[in-house]
Amino acid sequence: MANPEGQNNLPDSWETQDDGTLGDQDSGCNTKSSFASLNVDAPAFVPGQNIHAKEFVPCWGPQSDSGAVKDAAGETETKEMKDSSPGHAMNNRGDEEPPPPDDWSAENGNDNEEKSGSSADSTSPTGTPASASVENSDPDEEDEDSAEARPVRRKKDPSVCEEKPKEHVNIVFIGHVDAGKSTIGGHIMHLTGMVDKRTLEKYEKEAKEKNRETWYLSWALDTNSEERDKGKTVEVGRAYFETETKHFTILDAPGHKSFVPNMIGGASQADLAVLVISARRGEFETGFERGGQTREHAMLAKTAGVRQLIVLINKMDDPTVLWDEARYNHCVDKLKPYLRKIGFNPKTDIYFMPVSGYTGAFLKNPPTDNCCPWYTGPSLIQYLEDLPKLTRSSDGPLRIPIVDRYKDMGTIILGKVESGSVSQGQKLLMMPNRTPVEVMQLWSDEEEKDICLCGENIKVKLKNVEEEDVSPGFVLCDPSNVCTTVKTFDAQIFVIEHKSIICAGYNAVMHIHACAEEVRLDRLLFLIDKKTGAKTKAPRYIKQDQIAVGRFHVTGGHLCMEKFTDFDQMGRFTLRDEGKTVAAGKVVKLVDYRQ
Repeated sequence: MANPEGQNNLPDSWETQDDGTLGDQDSGCNTKSSFASLNVDAPAFVPGQNIHAKEFVPCWGPQSDSGAVKDAAGETETKEMKDSSPGHAMNNRGDEEPPPPDDWSAENGNDNEEKSGSSADSTSPTGTPASASVENSDPDEEDEDSAEARPVRRKKDPSVCEEKPKEHVNIVFIGHVDAGKSTIGGHIMHLTGMVDKRTLEKYEKEAKEKNRETWYLSWALDTNSEERDKGKTVEVGRAYFETETKHFTILDAPGHKSFVPNMIGGASQADLAVLVISARRGEFETGFERGGQTREHAMLAKTAGVRQLIVLINKMDDPTVLWDEARYNHCVDKLKPYLRKIGFNPKTDIYFMPVSGYTGAFLKNPPTDNCCPWYTGPSLIQYLEDLPKLTRSSDGPLRIPIVDRYKDMGTIILGKVESGSVSQGQKLLMMPNRTPVEVMQLWSDEEEKDICLCGENIKVKLKNVEEEDVSPGFVLCDPSNVCTTVKTFDAQIFVIEHKSIICAGYNAVMHIHACAEEVRLDRLLFLIDKKTGAKTKAPRYIKQDQIAVGRFHVTGGHLCMEKFTDFDQMGRFTLRDEGKTVAAGKVVKLVDYRQ
């Protein structure tokens, strides 16, 4: 600051000497020689344009002679230098100061750390930012703090193996109307924990309000109001339960004769069938006589490819039966000859069992009151658990016949993987229209999956197709190996029941896998003798209990099918006319087809 006489009295250096005086001063404090080279004509410093401002005194300058402190060795340090932070280790002219102490925190304390925070942009004596030197002063504390802030990522223990997937088995419940199919299915779900007690109490209360208190167990599978009000299953109900080693899908088929086509669709997806018989006096006879659904359902199950049949003699707790062994044997003796006739081997393919769907006896455990001492076999769930593993064509080409479809934020189809496997994101072809689609999502019994294997009943969300463009009977295939679509084919048929004769020009509805389409018999090629298998000349007509090979024509367009010898599940069919099953057959030759 210039004095009133025009002379500048600032020191040449702010460094202090050992005696506490300013550096570069002579004994006479002669500053003229030191400032001779400076621009003395520069205007005086006027802060804020205030000529009356006080003289500028730096905060690090000496306050008084008492500011100098001498130590025991005679060396002096200014009080301000002691209080300075590491950020001020360099002086204004860039001269190096003495090296800093080994421990900054011990020298400066907590107060100095706050001061050093204000000079975070300055450099430390080591050339690194001061903030970095403070942060790195205690690496142990930093590691502890960061370990608390970061979430701990646990690695999978390689010794813990993933759970082995359970075998999928599809069961269809068939039988005459009101035999107790839905009740047995609902009770099995309750016994295996798929339906809790609270839900069953709710069903029981609602059923009692409608005077249907004995139907509440069936409501686990009969979900819509029409089925619950009438007590008749219309659609094929779907549910599942699990045991220790297997995953079972329940297909609850309708028993009324008006809904046999729906039953055929359910049986076409099944691996084994449970034929439910009512032991109540009068009900068994009604279902087994001609016109009853017991015979037709058993025959349709065999035609659909079911190889294993479990016959449940239900309602053994009824007052007209009361677990009577004679009544049980009567039902078994009536059923065995017919089941043998349609192709089941009573020794290897059929198992009979007395149960009570309402009380749950022999579904999972035997009854506690020892009301049936004459039956010592396994319960239903135990028998299903002990069945041998099924053979699947997992390595074959992908085939998924579409059973149903609906719209829910996209097009969703239902079906069973008959061959191969399907994965999310896979590109497929929908036959017979050759529509390219992409798999967006997969569900197996309401559980979302990335891949589904052969034998699973699945739901698939498709891309690039609308619901209106999908029909039951279409087949999803791999683009590199698609199924054949046929307009004309040769088939071997066995006439089961028909009052009149069958000749060229006869029309019927053919049910093949999940498809139902009208076909016409163009001509009969030859007859086959039932005993010898010999072929005879082409007949003019055929009648009941005869086997023949004929040429059929699809009237509505191309159908997806295969030869029975190549792929049996897409090569067997049933012919129905006027609400009755007329014949069963298998495809032996594809005449007019395309791939």
